[in-house]
Amino acid sequence: MNWQAEAEKRRAELTGQLQRLIAIPSVLSEETSEQAPFGKEVRRALDWVLEEGERQGYRVKNVANVAGHLEIGEGKELFGILGHVDVVPAGSGWKHDPFGGAIEGNKLFGRGAIDDKGPTIAAWTALNMVKDSGLTFDKRVRLIVGTDEESGFRCVEKYFQEEEMPGAAFAPDADFPLINAEKGIAGLKFSVDEIGADDALVSFHSGERTNMVPDVATAVVDNSRDWQEAFAVFRDVQGLEGSIDVQDETATLVIRGKSAHAMEPDAGVNAGIHLATFLAQQLDGAGGAFSRFIADHFSGDSRGRALGLAYADEESGDTTLNLGIMRYVRGSHAYGEVSLRYSITYPFADKLEALKTAGITYEITSNSEPHYVDGDDPFVRTLQKAYEDNTGERAELLAIGGGTYARVLDKGVAFGMLFPGEPDVAHQADEFVDIDNLVKATAIYAQAISEWACKK
Repeated sequence: MNWQAEAEKRRAELTGQLQRLIAIPSVLSEETSEQAPFGKEVRRALDWVLEEGERQGYRVKNVANVAGHLEIGEGKELFGILGHVDVVPAGSGWKHDPFGGAIEGNKLFGRGAIDDKGPTIAAWTALNMVKDSGLTFDKRVRLIVGTDEESGFRCVEKYFQEEEMPGAAFAPDADFPLINAEKGIAGLKFSVDEIGADDALVSFHSGERTNMVPDVATAVVDNSRDWQEAFAVFRDVQGLEGSIDVQDETATLVIRGKSAHAMEPDAGVNAGIHLATFLAQQLDGAGGAFSRFIADHFSGDSRGRALGLAYADEESGDTTLNLGIMRYVRGSHAYGEVSLRYSITYPFADKLEALKTAGITYEITSNSEPHYVDGDDPFVRTLQKAYEDNTGERAELLAIGGGTYARVLDKGVAFGMLFPGEPDVAHQADEFVDIDNLVKATAIYAQAISEWACKK
C-alpha cells in the first residue's frame, strides 16, 4: 500500500477537519460543571470528535466528560493512540486569528495546529485510511482523546481508572522520529517570606501556567519617584518591548517577552524574570527581596545552576527549569512557580533536600516521574520502520523534556509529528502546522497502524 499517495488524496479532508477543530477555543476554564469539568469549550471539542467518530462508524464512548475514545477492530489485544484537544491560552502577539485556522501558503495557523489538534487529526485520518483499505484488524484500536493534557493529565488519569490500558500505544504529540524517553516533570512553588505592607512594590504579576514561558509581566509600584528614565534605559539596553503608565500615586510597568514551551525555556524570553531583574536594582524591602530572589536564581539560568538543581545525563540531556508563574501582592503573598523538567537518572530526593539545607522555602506541588521504553522493543521497531519507509531517513531515538500521554502508559512512546529541522512553535504566537508534513505524518501513522494492528 502506498500510504503517502493515499494520504495525499485526503489533503483537503485533513485541513478541513483541522480548521473545524481549531475553531473551538478549547482552553481550560474556571467556569466548570459536572457536564464540562474543564469548561464548556473543552467539552465541545471532545463532543465534536466523538460525534464525528460515531458518524464514521466507530464504537464511541465518553468517559466522565473528560476523555473519550473511538474504537475499531477485534481481538484480545488493545492498541492505543492518545491525542488531546485542549490547548494553552492564545497569549499575545498573533498576526492571525488564533482560532481561525487561516491557511497561507503551506501553513495552517491556529492554537493547537501542532499541539495537539493537528497531530490528532492526522492520526485519526490515518486510522480511517486503514479502515477503508480493506485490511483486517487483528487488534482493537482506540483513538483516545483527552481534554486536560496541558494542565495536569487529569483526563487520562480518570480515563484509565475506568478503561483498559493498551498493550502498546503512541502519542502523536511531540517529535519524529520517535521519543522513547521523557524527562520527569515536577512543579515547585518557591515562597519569599518577606511581604512587608510598607513596601514600594504594590503588586507583580507574570505568567498563567508553568508549562509556558510568560510573555508579559506587569508591576505596580508607588509613584514616589521618577521611574521613567531608569525603566526606559533598562528596556532599551535589554532590547525589550515595554511601557510605563504613570498615575497620581502609582506607576504600572509592563515588559513584553516571547512565549515558548517550558521544555526549553531558552526558546522564549521570560518577561517576568526581566521585569524582576529591573526591580531588583531599584527596590529595597519586601519587593526588593522578592525581585532579587527571582533575579539571583533565574536570570540567565534555565538549568538550575544557581539553585543547585543542575544535572544532565546521556539518556536525556539537561535538566531545565521554567519560572512560569510569578506573583506578589504587598502585605499578602510572594511566590514563584516552576516547571522542573529533570533528567532520566536525576537524583530527585537528594537535589530537593539540598534546597532545604540552603534555606530556600519551597513545596513540591506535583511530580511525574521519568518514562522510558527500551529501544529494542518490537513495538518501537515497528514505528521506526514506518518512519523510515515514508521518509527515507534513519529513525533515531530521542529524549525530551516535554510530557506527553506516553508517560501514563505501561508501554507508550511519543511518535511525531514535528519533523527534524522544523521550528517548534507549540505554545507560541502564530502556531502553525506545515500542511505537507501533516500529510506525510498521516502516511507514517497509517503504515504504523496497519503493521501493528492488522493481519499480515
